Amino acid sequence: MTIDTIVYEQNGSLTSIALMDDAELKEVDIIDNAKAAEGNIYLGKITHKLELANGRSGYLIDIDDGKEAFLNVDENAEKETEYTEGQSIVVQVVQERRGEKGAKVTRSLQFVGTFLVYCPYRSHVECSGRIFDEEKAASLRRLVMDNIVGQEGWVIRTAAADASEDEICEEMVELRKVYDHVRSKARVDSAPSVLYTKGNPLFEYMSGNAMTLEKVIVNTRLMETEIKNEFDGDFHIEVMNEPFKALGLDEALIAALEKEVRLKHGGRIYIEETRACVAIDVDTGDDRGGGSISRINEEAAVEIARQIRLRNLSGKIIIDFAGSSEYRYMKPVLATLEEELRKDPVRSHVIGLSRAGNVEVVRVRRRPSLSDILSEECPTCHGTGRVEK
Repeated sequence: MTIDTIVYEQNGSLTSIALMDDAELKEVDIIDNAKAAEGNIYLGKITHKLELANGRSGYLIDIDDGKEAFLNVDENAEKETEYTEGQSIVVQVVQERRGEKGAKVTRSLQFVGTFLVYCPYRSHVECSGRIFDEEKAASLRRLVMDNIVGQEGWVIRTAAADASEDEICEEMVELRKVYDHVRSKARVDSAPSVLYTKGNPLFEYMSGNAMTLEKVIVNTRLMETEIKNEFDGDFHIEVMNEPFKALGLDEALIAALEKEVRLKHGGRIYIEETRACVAIDVDTGDDRGGGSISRINEEAAVEIARQIRLRNLSGKIIIDFAGSSEYRYMKPVLATLEEELRKDPVRSHVIGLSRAGNVEVVRVRRRPSLSDILSEECPTCHGTGRVEK
């Protein structure tokens, strides 16, 4: 999925970023800078040990985020590690706090740069699957491996394909310095405290879409200056007062909270976010012409992939397409859904058809969904959307 325009609006502690292509909203990221953001690193304090199912264990960590964060030691390959209550520990946020659930944290730190991701607790080099030139990918791996110091891991990002060897080597040095600073700060700070915060998320989105980016719209001259100091790309910068309102993005966000999405040819999609999963139903609506169900299902598959990214739906996603659920009819629909989801930078996996005929999808959860950010559960109906007769 290509992105030609990025819109950035900063209001107080709230940062809103919209990704657009051909004037259509593709993705939105709304960040509350007062909360612990994904990627931030904290010196936390262990408050409780939790005994989980199947002999697993976890810990609640105070990172001063309004609610204790959760550390699953099994997911961090630390089964033999024992921590004690009151102990200080360095953790990184991998999932932000949402609703009643606190943030999820890990001990396996990562430092994201423009071209690389530094993983000091790993020992292998990975390359982005979006670098399709195999020779280029191999040469980048060799370059990184030739400059490894001790035991460390690296992930080569897509943007590295257009970087010089000097730029990549310089970033390796800079990311190591950031890690060293975090370690030094952890030795002297008192928990809970912030050890590291990610840079402006706008810059990460710009780097990730550098190949197709044509315009960046911001709401302050200060941000315009920062972009010019940070980037030397072939794109236009425009300063606009209240760009989300001026471009109609506020209305698009309101529409993205609606349960019903109408398809161009008469079909409908209904999206319900529940505590257990996201349920999506496809209805033929007003289009019941001959052979229309297959077309509506494929059209719905494209729109569902778009809505998943736009609304940042994650976790378990169950889709009930229209008509027959036999595999021979659903095979092209599944292929379309997989193809569209591959355009999403957040990893998704189409598991396939369940015995009940539903399509199951699992998408990595990192940040709250759009509805979690922009709305809260109704205290009267408790989220059912229904009232007593």
